[in-house]
Amino acid sequence: MNPTRLPSLVLALLFACLSFGFAEGSFKTVDLNINDSVEIELPDGSTATIELLDVHEQRGEVWNEVNRATVDLRVNGVKATFVSGMYHLPRTVGGVQVDCPITAGVKDHSQIDHWALEKDARIRIWPGDADWITPDAFVYPAKQQWFASQTWFTNEPVSARPNGKLYYHSGLDIGGAEGMVDVLAATDARIVSLGTDVLPGHETDSPVEPRYDVLYLLDERGWYYRYSHLQSFENELKLGDRVTMGQKIGTLGKEGASGGWSHLHFEIKARQPSGRWGTLDSYAFLWQAYLQQYDPEIIAIARPAHIIFAGQSVQHDGTKSWTSADRINSYEWTFSDGSQANGPQPQHSYSQSGTYMETLKTTDAAGHVDYDFVRVTVYDPDHPDRSPARLHAVFSPTFDLHPGTPITFKVRAFETTHSEEVWDFGDGSPTVRTKSDGNVEPRAEDGYAVMTHRYKRPGDYLVHVHRTDESGHLAEDRLHVRVESVDSMP
Repeated sequence: MNPTRLPSLVLALLFACLSFGFAEGSFKTVDLNINDSVEIELPDGSTATIELLDVHEQRGEVWNEVNRATVDLRVNGVKATFVSGMYHLPRTVGGVQVDCPITAGVKDHSQIDHWALEKDARIRIWPGDADWITPDAFVYPAKQQWFASQTWFTNEPVSARPNGKLYYHSGLDIGGAEGMVDVLAATDARIVSLGTDVLPGHETDSPVEPRYDVLYLLDERGWYYRYSHLQSFENELKLGDRVTMGQKIGTLGKEGASGGWSHLHFEIKARQPSGRWGTLDSYAFLWQAYLQQYDPEIIAIARPAHIIFAGQSVQHDGTKSWTSADRINSYEWTFSDGSQANGPQPQHSYSQSGTYMETLKTTDAAGHVDYDFVRVTVYDPDHPDRSPARLHAVFSPTFDLHPGTPITFKVRAFETTHSEEVWDFGDGSPTVRTKSDGNVEPRAEDGYAVMTHRYKRPGDYLVHVHRTDESGHLAEDRLHVRVESVDSMP
């Protein structure tokens, strides 16, 4: 029988059974308490023994947030420490690949139980040579460059919530230009929720939470994919239809509970070892898919963001950066106060509250260069409940830029309506001033200030936009725009 002709409820039950058996394809998932030890049969038939030795959770002073969590494991007899989430990829230890998406302290401190974790930590294990997701069966869900804008990824503390809780990110927020970025189906799947309409059989005992800006897809693994804050859906989409990997399903926006910044919230839900629906961390899947699709030479990574009080310091970290060459030769940091540092993990202090975007330049052994930026939000210790002003800047298109290409730049201020944004496009052209709305109405159609700029010559351009609040404190954002020579055009 053709399974696409089965009633949707039967399909849902079939997929749920596959998922509940933890047949995740190339990996297995286990939830462990400290001192638990398990032997796992992996999808290739091999086995791995995993013991959770300890969990360490470091907290910040602003929100008492867990800003770094690590687990000590013994993997096939080899001891190793793994950082949980926070832009870290699986690592090979003891002949297998391992990561830790979530620990109990983050889950317990979150106002939402995203993960369905009921023990001290969640561990995922792949065979030593396995792909993290089936090759050529998964694509990057936004048609733009990696890290083209700000992101909130796994376990990053985003904002304070009542009763001492926080919003820790579980899915992946990919910032982009509102109304200008195609959102793509990450894999072949069926539409089970389209806006407020839900396919029969998925209203209960599923992770579907319908909303006017949200679309859910269900794949043959039994995984539910949530796409949120879409400005629009593609007109031809119908509830129950199948979509193919890479098909455009909507346009990136700031609808729903977006907080007013334009981004795609992408999240996978699957049955977890607890038997409940929980988030399935997909950072490694997006990373693998992006590298396969776009074949980059080097990727700089300065994230995650930092939250501190004025007078404190931050240890910046570029060690997660990647290159296709033998090694990264240099890490060069430029800070907002004009100072500079070299090395993968420099320390830098901040004396005044505000929101700063620091710049990392990486250069590999083959001479390839890339840039990334990291946000440092600095609170006033005398006014810890006062959120510093911040900016969100984006540009589009992000691929195939050449001299003369018109590029749209957008920016929006948050937590202030004072003053204007000042743009430096990094090419020696005069600065430009704009005035966004300060996020007074998060879903306002004209909330972002918009302008167009053209570069005359190829090169790497570092765009800087800043604005001050009523107290004169800085809010800034930065973008990396790569303009290619005409000779590189296909």
